[in-house]
Amino acid sequence: MQFIDGGVTAPKGFFANGVLSGVKAGRTKPDTALIVSEKLCTAAGVFTQNKVKAEPVKLSRERVSRHRAQAVIANSGNANACTGAEGAANAKRMTAAAAAALAKCGKWGTIAEEDVLVCSTGVIGQQLNVSVIENHADELAAGLSKEGHENARVAIMTTDTKYKECAVQTEIGGKTVTLGTMAKGSGMIHINMGTMLGFITTDCAISGDMLEAALRESIAGTYNCISVDGDTSTNDTLLCLANGLAGNAEITAKGADYDAFLEALNTLNTMMARKIAADGEGAEHLLECTVSGAVDVPTARALAKSVISSSLVKAAFFGKDANWGRILCALGYSGEFFTPEKCSVSFKSQASGGSIIKVFDHGVPLNFDEDKAKIILSEEEVDILVDLEDGDATGTAWGCDLTYNYVKINGDYRT
Repeated sequence: MQFIDGGVTAPKGFFANGVLSGVKAGRTKPDTALIVSEKLCTAAGVFTQNKVKAEPVKLSRERVSRHRAQAVIANSGNANACTGAEGAANAKRMTAAAAAALAKCGKWGTIAEEDVLVCSTGVIGQQLNVSVIENHADELAAGLSKEGHENARVAIMTTDTKYKECAVQTEIGGKTVTLGTMAKGSGMIHINMGTMLGFITTDCAISGDMLEAALRESIAGTYNCISVDGDTSTNDTLLCLANGLAGNAEITAKGADYDAFLEALNTLNTMMARKIAADGEGAEHLLECTVSGAVDVPTARALAKSVISSSLVKAAFFGKDANWGRILCALGYSGEFFTPEKCSVSFKSQASGGSIIKVFDHGVPLNFDEDKAKIILSEEEVDILVDLEDGDATGTAWGCDLTYNYVKINGDYRT
């Protein structure tokens, strides 16, 4: 397996573009993205667990349940959430505009409106001026290209400071299979789903049932293990389209080929989960918490999630304070089984030659070098290592520190 360039257009048969439609006043970068496959795809998706769901979520969830799609249109600047019947109509108008514009191009044949999925992100509770998207739909479709991932990855950004994309290649059934992705996520990020907008494309031949199974299995240890601020968005969506152009024998059951696809998907999603956590609103540090020696994987992951979700832990890392007591506290209120008397905690920095310092050992505090700890905690990426002796399972979660800038960004987000 290897990482390659190209994001969502890296797999065979996928094209993308992004244009500035003018969804939100003052924006100067693309705000509307389109991804299309040259042939109909099997499709799968996972969506927010928030009971308040945006209109695009409702529409895409209904359509992707058929396990088929060929295109996705997405906008930033307006979430089209809590917008009622008008918002529902606007979500459908977006998909109709995309289907009509694709038909005009003459390159894609006839794409049914029902095979176009839709996503929105931005301010909640304002009606979307969908006419500006309709007015730019022809431009959006006409500009579709392999290089278009560069505009598309920007068009979905809101408070993100960096675009987020990735692509990998692997071998399945003797064929080279490619998976590509792009995502947005910076605030309203929590562990109750995919916690962002994400789009995965692949030229692998895989059935809809197996694609959904792989997607759900993968997010359990990737996207469901990140948290920035504890808020779960109304718009969280992760979509995956597979067009089969790699030419491998279709994956219709679990086995070696399914495992190879899942491994590639996990690699892709882990990279993206880290990118999202690292770009948390106002964040200065990526925090990776790994719990080892737990009774089982769900317990290990839940304990790690509890640590990286703690506001006090996050604030301590902003202050570069090796306050391990907050970590023990977060483990303790997780509701998961572990034995505090067997617990040990260390901090590690990837950038400082793998420097590591143990601060708590088998339930007993250690006299450690505070200056060395501060150096480790000053790095951009810091590992929190929790060692238990209750079993053999390991789980990892990702988060970030909590800074003054988080409050500044969100204090006037709407206005």
